[in-house]
Amino acid sequence: MAGNKIPESVLVVIHAPDMSVLLLERADHPGFWQSVTGSRDSYDEPLMESARRELYEETGIKAGAGGYGQLIDWHFSQVYEIYPHWRHRYPEGVTENVEHVFSICVPREVTIRLAPREHLSSMWLPWQEAAEHCFSWSNAKAIRELPSRFAPD
Repeated sequence: MAGNKIPESVLVVIHAPDMSVLLLERADHPGFWQSVTGSRDSYDEPLMESARRELYEETGIKAGAGGYGQLIDWHFSQVYEIYPHWRHRYPEGVTENVEHVFSICVPREVTIRLAPREHLSSMWLPWQEAAEHCFSWSNAKAIRELPSRFAPD
C-alpha cells in the first residue's frame, strides 16, 4: 500500500564551531549514519519550519530565540532517488525526493535528546570523517561543503 509522505524534505547539518559534525544512527537501519532529515508535514509548511521542527524532534535542539544558534538556509537543494525500501512511504509512482539543506552551529556540549523511534545513538566527528560515515551521498556532499560556507572560529 502506498503512503502519503511528501517527496520534499530538509537536511539539517549540525556542526560545532570547530567544524565537527553531529551524526545520528538510524533506528530502522543500524549502522546508517546521517544528519537530521525529515519531510514537510504539508505542502504549505515553510521549509524553515520543517527544518526547525525536525531539528527539535530528532535532537531536542531548539534553534533561535531561547535556543542555540540560528538555522541557516543554504538556498541549495538536491534531488535524489528514494531508496526502494522506503518508497512505500510515498504516493504510488514517486521515486525522487527534493532535499533542501540547512545548518546550525551549536556547542559540542549541547545536550542531545534522541527520538528513540528514529535514532539509536549520536556522535561528533570531524567534518571529513562525518562525510565518510554518511550512507547518503547527498548528506555527504552537504557536509563536504560545510568548510566553504563557514570558516571556523
